[in-house]
Amino acid sequence: MATPPRVRFAPSPTGYLHIGGARTALFNWLEARRDHGRFVLRIEDTDRERSTVESVQAILDGLRWLGLDWDEGPEVGGPYAPYFQTDRLATYRAAADRLVAEKKAYLCYCTKEELEERRKVFERQKRPYKYEGTCRNRTEPVPGRTAVVRFRMPDSDETVTFEDRVIGKISKQSSDLDDFVMLRADGIPLYNFGAVVDDHGMEITLVIRGQEHINSTFPQLLVYRALGWKTPDFAHLPLILGPDREKLSKRRHPEADVMLHRKNGILPEALLNFIVRLGWSHGNEEIISREQMVQWFGFDHVGSTSGVWNPEKLLWLNQHYLKTLPEADVAQRLLPFLAQRGVDAAGDPRLPRVVVALRERSKTLVEMAELARPFFVRPEMDPKAVAKHLDDTGRVMLRKAREALSPVTPWAASGIDPVLKALSESEGVGMGKVAQPIRVAVTGSTVSPPIGETLELLGKDETLERIDAALR
Repeated sequence: MATPPRVRFAPSPTGYLHIGGARTALFNWLEARRDHGRFVLRIEDTDRERSTVESVQAILDGLRWLGLDWDEGPEVGGPYAPYFQTDRLATYRAAADRLVAEKKAYLCYCTKEELEERRKVFERQKRPYKYEGTCRNRTEPVPGRTAVVRFRMPDSDETVTFEDRVIGKISKQSSDLDDFVMLRADGIPLYNFGAVVDDHGMEITLVIRGQEHINSTFPQLLVYRALGWKTPDFAHLPLILGPDREKLSKRRHPEADVMLHRKNGILPEALLNFIVRLGWSHGNEEIISREQMVQWFGFDHVGSTSGVWNPEKLLWLNQHYLKTLPEADVAQRLLPFLAQRGVDAAGDPRLPRVVVALRERSKTLVEMAELARPFFVRPEMDPKAVAKHLDDTGRVMLRKAREALSPVTPWAASGIDPVLKALSESEGVGMGKVAQPIRVAVTGSTVSPPIGETLELLGKDETLERIDAALR
């Protein structure tokens, strides 16, 4: 039996949880859950200028909202703690010191200004800059200067190759790589070094990350070799593009923010279903439950072409889940959106019935809350709806409807609809001429479930009082 995988999601806390990060977390989570492995959350907080406590919390909140629970990491702990890179600095220093002692890395005293000057020379010559190895063979420190630690690339050119679970075999010449900075003078590791030390220390068996990290894999493989450590497997996921076919970015695309979707009334089930299909498929299945994702997921069906954001598809999926989740469940999730609109519907026995009445015409919880609000509070009248449907003719029809509705018992759509239909026939007008003045009077707008259902949910007393108020 294969060893259960150990996988990790290692975000940098420099802002909200990005959709691309959420998909990476999801694919790691699925891999762990499918094969009874461990999903590790590690926070790469070494960018001290941009990393914030608020961003860490935003990442944790986003993952929890999506239901991506982690087995080890912040607020959970685990056998490989600590799970914040800034708490692991001694580990990186020890590994760097060992490489320096073994002449596989060296101290570099070049200043930022000197490196910038050299870079400009290369730019003028239209050549990509690669560190020339100025300090490669330096044996003495430079007085008054601090040193970074650089990795020593192989002296002779060689081909660095790995087998990617998604893309297949990928190679690069070591001569294309430079002696990169592993450790800054203040002891902070850079990505290509810190990730290796952490992945080895946490016994990660498979690194699942975006295709933008492919080039990082080659220097990392050389670090593994230099330290004599076993390399994990790698799987690089395709990019996610925005609707404009540009890479989905925080700067250009507001939809890149996971929690914005929560605010916009998207269900986590819908967002997970949507992002799992950005780069992975199972036949022609579009509706995929969390349980099915775990059962079906595998890298043989992860594509290498970029996934494109499709807002219409996300809304379609969201409406599907609004219609198929238990109404009591949707009702609970609707409460905060109603509260934002001044409605406290907690404990109201009508709420699940309102959900059932509205889910065919709501694509988001925001839309549902807007449509649900008039069932719980007296609505403001839409002036355009009033002008169109409560003019003199409309008010006459509303008064007749009030008289016809008054004796209806029991108060149910099955009794209300025939009465209003009989009124429309006796007046020689279409049903809309009867229903719309009532609808505007009781909901404030021209949009609601069928009129009988709307009035049943409002209740007889409230319906008649609202009609009377509109007539006044």
